[in-house]
Amino acid sequence: MMNIHNLSISFQGEFLFEDITFKLGNGDRVGLIGKNGAGKSTMLKILSREMEPDTGQIATDKALKIGFLKQDIDFDFGRTVLEESYEAFTEIKALEAKLEDINTQLAERTDYESETYHQLMVDVNELQHQYEILGGYNYQGNTERILQGLGFKREDFDKLTDTFSGGWRMRIELAKLLLQNNDILLLDEPTNHLDIESIIWLEGFLKNYAGAVVIVSHDKMFLDNVTNRTIEISLGRIYDYPKPYSKYLILREELRTQQLASQKNQQKQIEQTEKLIEKFRAKASKATMAQSLIKKLDKIERIEVDEDDNSVMTLNFPVSVTPGKVVVEAEHVAKNYGENQVLKGVSLLIERDSKTAFVGQNGQGKSTLAKIIVGEIKHDGNLNLGHNVQLGYFAQNQAEYLDGNKTVLDTMIDAANETNRSRVRDILGSFLFRGDDVEKYVRVLSGGERNRLALAKLMLQPFNVLIMDEPTNHLDIKSKNVLKEALKRYGGTLIVVSHDRDFLQGLTNKVYEFKDQRIKEYLGDIDYYLESRNVENLREVEKRTVVKETPKEKKQQSYEDQKRLKSLNNKLSNVEAKIGELEKEIKAIDLELEINYEKVTSQPNFFDNYQKMKTNLQELMQKWEDIQLEIEQFTEC
Repeated sequence: MMNIHNLSISFQGEFLFEDITFKLGNGDRVGLIGKNGAGKSTMLKILSREMEPDTGQIATDKALKIGFLKQDIDFDFGRTVLEESYEAFTEIKALEAKLEDINTQLAERTDYESETYHQLMVDVNELQHQYEILGGYNYQGNTERILQGLGFKREDFDKLTDTFSGGWRMRIELAKLLLQNNDILLLDEPTNHLDIESIIWLEGFLKNYAGAVVIVSHDKMFLDNVTNRTIEISLGRIYDYPKPYSKYLILREELRTQQLASQKNQQKQIEQTEKLIEKFRAKASKATMAQSLIKKLDKIERIEVDEDDNSVMTLNFPVSVTPGKVVVEAEHVAKNYGENQVLKGVSLLIERDSKTAFVGQNGQGKSTLAKIIVGEIKHDGNLNLGHNVQLGYFAQNQAEYLDGNKTVLDTMIDAANETNRSRVRDILGSFLFRGDDVEKYVRVLSGGERNRLALAKLMLQPFNVLIMDEPTNHLDIKSKNVLKEALKRYGGTLIVVSHDRDFLQGLTNKVYEFKDQRIKEYLGDIDYYLESRNVENLREVEKRTVVKETPKEKKQQSYEDQKRLKSLNNKLSNVEAKIGELEKEIKAIDLELEINYEKVTSQPNFFDNYQKMKTNLQELMQKWEDIQLEIEQFTEC
């Protein structure tokens, strides 16, 4: 289908990749991976013929059709969602125009016996046949099906695309590509703007796709579920394995281990041969043998070990000043967009130095509450920031606020003040913008590089409360890990909105679940939250999250009742956390008893302490039942 041979491209005298060769065939679903700036998006542009390589050839079938979803797209405004989606069918739309023109002529003319009229009848039959072959009678139904799969509702179809955010317009562009019956699909970060339901739908679509798919993504689960092949671009080379991402990592590490062992054995042989050469050189009678060994040594093909690009950004978030004990307090916060009620009666308390996760399905109000906290949007109800609170905010679309006509260096200098302007180059260096990189214009940066620049810009402002909305979008997997470690070290208060369980694991100590316009608090990490919900991952939670109409309240609760109910829910969460911790401790002791009973039981007062833990657990379980019963009585009245 497509043969890529000895492909090379360089920027400013340095090769991005050199002499790369691979093939794409039907059924290939390739995950194209690599760190930010390695050349993934550039590779897609070359494969789509949008960019010419410096050297090399790309051979394809003559009628090959390629669809390319870019990170940045231009939209023609003034069309509805359906009208824009129908732009995918250029041939069908052209045939429709011809058929309409001929049918108009047939209706207006009366020379039924003339040759020209007869020719019009022949033409309309041929065009209708072509129209049927191209799927003209099915394309409207297919369009609606795919739009709904990507999250659009029927009432959205006739709305202008101008009224949708960039993420939703990206979904329309994706729908157009999926409707075109392309032979090869090139998808650059397709899941960044999709919710869980849409991602799962897209996974199913791509797994059954007959052509070839090349996907750039940093979503490990998506790559594992869709791809059957991985190509990594690293230090100008590619590593190509017929495995999805996680299995590829294992194979890649096994190969490096084998290479290291082989290289070590070869080095021993070379050293032994060199010693013999030195020994035989000293004797005239052995000179011929020495020359033979030298020739043998020259012919040995030295084993090379694949290099890993381990360059990652250095990231530390300093705390400005110490705030008060309570940093954010919300009471009965509500927000609606027109008739769409997003939040209703939301109350929460964020304390200093806590690390909190906001989770739940898209559209449940996570980003909305984050924007309310930073004062970006108006709301009903009360929300107060504590004493000395200084907010740092990383928006979901933070990179979009960057000026494409500025250089990386100018972007930072313009955002700096007198006290930190001298540190701008050092900060950029720690985010991997070094040397001539700082003179690049923002518009030529990849999505991941823009996110890194937005993070670097965040370092120029003082803050002690950091709110991050989907900060890992566009970041490569190594950069995600660096960001996670920096946030774990951060000494201030953290609120993070994310769908990524791997990223949240070990990062936060409190979870707020957003569902049906309200929030529910879980006093534990993301694993405790998932265990409480009896699911394995966030995908299952978000898939099960169905927005239902809020039933009418039987009786308006008084403010005192609401406060009492809130207090009971907090007590319940505390008891649940203690039960979870105590059960883990008892389980660990039981495991030790199985392994080494005599050693464990010989500890002083072991049986008394062990029985005390069991008694405490029973008391906590009884307490949980009492609180739960009281809550149920409150909600029933």
